[in-house]
Parts: sequence; structure tokens; C-alpha cells
Amino acid sequence: MKENLIQQKTLEFSIKLAKFYMSLKDKKYYEIASQLFRSWTSIWANVAEAQWAISKKDFINKMTIALKESYETLYRLEILEHWFDEHVVEIKSDCESIVRILVTIVKSSKE
Repeated sequence: MKENLIQQKTLEFSIKLAKFYMSLKDKKYYEIASQLFRSWTSIWANVAEAQWAISKKDFINKMTIALKESYETLYRLEILEHWFDEHVVEIKSDCESIVRILVTIVKSSKE
């Protein structure tokens, strides 16, 4: 199956976040790293599941969950930036791009 834009973006984002996650664990930021891990991996998982949705409603639900997890990931990145002085500008930009794509998908799917 050929990947679409959101699948490609979330896969690339997951790879980038995996490397960042490991650096957070090396710094012993275990709790925030764990929280970030759960939210970011859920984005990719829900986008992947949506590709095999059994109905339009199911598709919208999975993409909406991915969108919510994207916002949660952004929140965690904000914490890392402001409380832990982590440089996350590029990662945040990637996540914001995913949010924009997911918003568009969810809105257009509801129409």
C-alpha cells in the first residue's frame, strides 16, 4: 500500500521523536519522556489504523484521536522548551504541520 502524506509525515515525525526521546532519557527526564512517548506514538498508530477504518465515522474518529494526541504532543514539547530549556523548534514545527494536515482531513471528512 502506498503511503499518503499524513502517513509519511507521521512516520518521519516518529523517527525524529524516537531519537529525541532517547536523548531525554539520557538526561534522566524519564517522566516527561514517557508522557511524550505515549502521545507521539498514538498519533502514528491512529493514522495507521484510520487507513483501515470500517466506516467513515470510524475514519473520522481515528483521525480525531490522532489530532488530539498531536495537540498533547505539542503541549509536552512546550513544557520541554520552557521548563527544561530543550531546543524543540524544529520538532514543534513538524508537529504543527501534522496538526494542520489532520485538521484539514477531519474537517473535510465531516463535510
